[in-house]
Amino acid sequence: MRMSKRDFIAFSGVSAGAVAMGAWSPAAISAPEVKLSSITGDAVPISVAERLARIAKAQRLMAENNIDAILLEPGSAMLYFSGVSWWRSERLTTVIIPREGDIGIVTPFFEEPSVRESMTFGDDVRAWNEHENPFDLVAGFLKDRNLKGGRLGLEETVRYFVVDGLKSAAPSFEITSAAPVTQGCRMYKSAAEIALMRKATEVTLTAYRHVYKHLEAGMEPDDVKALMTAAQSQLGGVGSWNMALFGVASAYPHGTNQPQKIEEGQIVLMDCGCSVEGYQADVSRTFVYGEPSARQREVWDTVRKGQQIAFETAQIGTAAGAVDDAVREYYESKGWGPKYKVPGLSHRTGHGIGMDGHERVNFVHGEKTRLAPGMCFSNEPGLYDYDSFGVRLEDCLYMTEKGPAWFSVPPDSLDSPVGKMG
Repeated sequence: MRMSKRDFIAFSGVSAGAVAMGAWSPAAISAPEVKLSSITGDAVPISVAERLARIAKAQRLMAENNIDAILLEPGSAMLYFSGVSWWRSERLTTVIIPREGDIGIVTPFFEEPSVRESMTFGDDVRAWNEHENPFDLVAGFLKDRNLKGGRLGLEETVRYFVVDGLKSAAPSFEITSAAPVTQGCRMYKSAAEIALMRKATEVTLTAYRHVYKHLEAGMEPDDVKALMTAAQSQLGGVGSWNMALFGVASAYPHGTNQPQKIEEGQIVLMDCGCSVEGYQADVSRTFVYGEPSARQREVWDTVRKGQQIAFETAQIGTAAGAVDDAVREYYESKGWGPKYKVPGLSHRTGHGIGMDGHERVNFVHGEKTRLAPGMCFSNEPGLYDYDSFGVRLEDCLYMTEKGPAWFSVPPDSLDSPVGKMG
């Protein structure tokens, strides 16, 4: 089973919410009181006009890919297209986008008033009572849009019970992937989306600056995570998540359950993010508490160079996989690896990012998708040695007509390890 970064953090440590409430180890050091002000007051939410333009683009892509309608369950895709922010349960709530005509929503009867409150446009809401089959309403919606058969696309996170229900209620439709439509829209960010991702990055980077100044010997991971969560929250970030790894634990990209405390001369690796108006930041930093050793400086500088190689390779028209290949070639020339072997870079160089922390496509060997304006990626070619420590610097970039641009600019030196906004 593959786990996302957030899943791993939730599985292996205290949740961000619990940390924020002070659920730390009894031996933990009390984090200093955070006194920061929100910096997100100027964030501009995605407009109704932009969401309608997304629907129009989705309908063009449906026509190009011979898809007659797509279904979205609650989550980032539903929010992206419709503006409806909802949650998943055993009761079906779905947004349906037909190839022609207005969108529709199917939801439980008792949820209809709340769903309508969440809507930013549209008026076709079809409610089902507890004894009724919601998939019959989906079939009825399709019929009312003059769709008696064809191809019905499902967003990639739609659950199997939805597939099963659709096969029974709408047997004349072929179930297919909606990825050519959903990814064809979401992979390319607009100026408004990039502005929100910049703001989320600014929150995270500002929080890092605060945390770095307050690191103390004896702190445990939960202390540092609590400090970071509080800072991000007060700065206006939503849904903050973070990870803190010390010493040998930093060699494990998503951590370990081994007890850890900050000691003099020790690596402190953090991986943190939050969202603003639904758009994510993802930034990693590696500090040294006290005076760095020559080896720590060497590895940190090598990773910083790896980041720069990835950035310079990420040009318009370049295959995404070439970015990963270029970094590994450099690392191997320095004696790391080869390929994914440790000591070395054991994971991909980067991942797509937007409303979800991890989106397609990735900077990974073999990825042939060509880079184009509006694509956004993390750039995080870490180096890890299980017998020693790990170093990861992660900054996200976005593709412009002229090439890559930083959301946050990586730091140039371990002596000034936070960096700045792009």
